[in-house]
Amino acid sequence: MTPEHHPGGQSRRNERGRERNRSGARKFSATAPSERTRRADPARLAAFEVLRAVAVDDAYANLVLPSSIRKHRLGRQDAGFATELAYGALRGQGTYDAILALCVDRPLEQLDPAVLDALRLGVHQLMAMRVPPHAALDQTVGLVRAVIGAGPSSLTNAVLRKVSRKSFSEWIEVLTEGVEDPVRASSLRHSHPEWIVRTMRQSLVGHGRPVAEIDDLLQADNAAPIVNLVALPGIGSLDEALAAGARPGELVDDSALFAAGDVGRLESVRSGEVRVQDAGSQIVARALAAVELDAPSTVNEEWLDLCAGPGGKSALLAAIAAQRGHSLVANEPAEHRAALVRQALAAVDPAVWTVRVGDGRTIGEAYPDGFDRILVDAPCTGLGALRRRPEARWRRKPSDLAELGPLQRALLAEALDTVRPGGVVAYVTCSPHPAETTAVVQDALRGRKGFDLLDAGEVLDSVSRSSPLGAGHEKTAQLWPHIHGTDAMFLALIQRNAD
Repeated sequence: MTPEHHPGGQSRRNERGRERNRSGARKFSATAPSERTRRADPARLAAFEVLRAVAVDDAYANLVLPSSIRKHRLGRQDAGFATELAYGALRGQGTYDAILALCVDRPLEQLDPAVLDALRLGVHQLMAMRVPPHAALDQTVGLVRAVIGAGPSSLTNAVLRKVSRKSFSEWIEVLTEGVEDPVRASSLRHSHPEWIVRTMRQSLVGHGRPVAEIDDLLQADNAAPIVNLVALPGIGSLDEALAAGARPGELVDDSALFAAGDVGRLESVRSGEVRVQDAGSQIVARALAAVELDAPSTVNEEWLDLCAGPGGKSALLAAIAAQRGHSLVANEPAEHRAALVRQALAAVDPAVWTVRVGDGRTIGEAYPDGFDRILVDAPCTGLGALRRRPEARWRRKPSDLAELGPLQRALLAEALDTVRPGGVVAYVTCSPHPAETTAVVQDALRGRKGFDLLDAGEVLDSVSRSSPLGAGHEKTAQLWPHIHGTDAMFLALIQRNAD
């Protein structure tokens, strides 16, 4: 375990490669807790509000954080600090709570939940950020004093001083000493629930990867992802983004990686001609569009995005369809998400696309003539996007797999019933778990005649700028954050034989 392998995903080494806070004595404020700052630093307060909203309101951090940043009028630097602090504390919660449990004189569940959230913010600053220990301590105590009260601020001071006496790597040694179970050890090192560690180990093996990659995979989950952009083909341009500091994407055409601050300031993004979309999502949509149909039924193909919300893949598919003279139906069962789909499609010629609000399991009744290409981006646990959704790992439960399975199978079965002869269905999930990926495909094809499982790995290679990807296994394909730098997207391509 190296010092930089910590839940926050940030290196603890300075620009010379030396580990921070390891040379010389740590410096703390000489003043007593009662004499320290009584105000909450706005950036830390914004991060604290995000953690509170996640805990109390079951909110999503990525939705709460922007409004909190605006509320406190944070500049670019402070907004970046608040983002790293909030997301890092949420990702690292499991490991940080294990450290805190050794420094608090009572079970953590007996602490005021707001105090516990503040302590998590303090631990993240001490363990994983470029914050001097005295500043992390003083500012966290000030936050607690200002927002919660004087009494809890004394406890916060005492606990964080104990935490600060060891580096992250030293705490990991303490936590894992004598732990023989590799799942438990990985859980403590990389701040994932044990059931998810076990799931990811199974997923690696199930998709042809060695289980020894588990630590690399979990570490990639903890790294702050770079914003991925896509210029809608024939509509958008990356010129503005590249001029603003983005660099061309290495995986797929018309993509870029943007690490230069607030992407919302780009006019091309505000107009919808350039969209924020993970490269994994981009490439699986392009793979569906790239499959050669077996005796196409029509000159003007009709495409379907069966589970369209919030619309990112629909927009990319519609732009490609427009270039080829084809059309797209985007289906979404919830009206509020259908509104997001319409917004995502707004940059594409409205003559090309239609949004249907309805249950995807009845799409065949609404469109009895069927479709040539169907995307089934099925609802799933989202275990492949944990790096983008920092609170998700603590919300998901093993029972979610069983609850989602019947819906995934029903949607894929409806797509197979609805696709035209010679057409193709892409089954996609943002989860690598075999129960949501290969098992669903196998069950859907069991007993069905007239369908062929195409080599999804080969198709991905055909649309990738960095071929071969090595994502294929037994004709399906699985992308990985630690290998491909994408969310863990699964892809199966199923073609119906021509009559």
